[in-house]
Amino acid sequence: MISLTSGDFLTIREWHREVLGSDDVILRHTSALEHLQLFNGYMSERKIDVYAKKKGQYENINYHVVDTYDGIDTICFGNIRCTSVNQTFNDMFEDFDHIDKQSLVEGLSGYYYSHGESFDGLSIKSENMNRFNSIKDWAIEYYSGG
Repeated sequence: MISLTSGDFLTIREWHREVLGSDDVILRHTSALEHLQLFNGYMSERKIDVYAKKKGQYENINYHVVDTYDGIDTICFGNIRCTSVNQTFNDMFEDFDHIDKQSLVEGLSGYYYSHGESFDGLSIKSENMNRFNSIKDWAIEYYSGG
């Protein structure tokens, strides 16, 4: 079964609340960036990425099944849990070969420009620093056209 898509709602957050509001999941990767408003998302988005303790009913939700949510840093927006900014970026760097790189670069750019043209405040794990350093200039130049 396919869930409703983002095109059925005015905002990404409204879509996430409607589709996942009663589920025991945590938004992750691109979906977390959308919910954190660091990435605008795509027109009529169909895919949602979540951490879950078991696979759910929707074919268009990527359920990354984990045994426990311990160690996953989250924030809540009403009835929706989402990985924190630092957790989201570190997760995406760790899973770099399987992520939407466009959303990562745009998300980093959004963070940079909404934090006084700085990455201060981001806590990138040491094992992710090489990957971060390899794309941070793209993120800085993303909106400037440089």
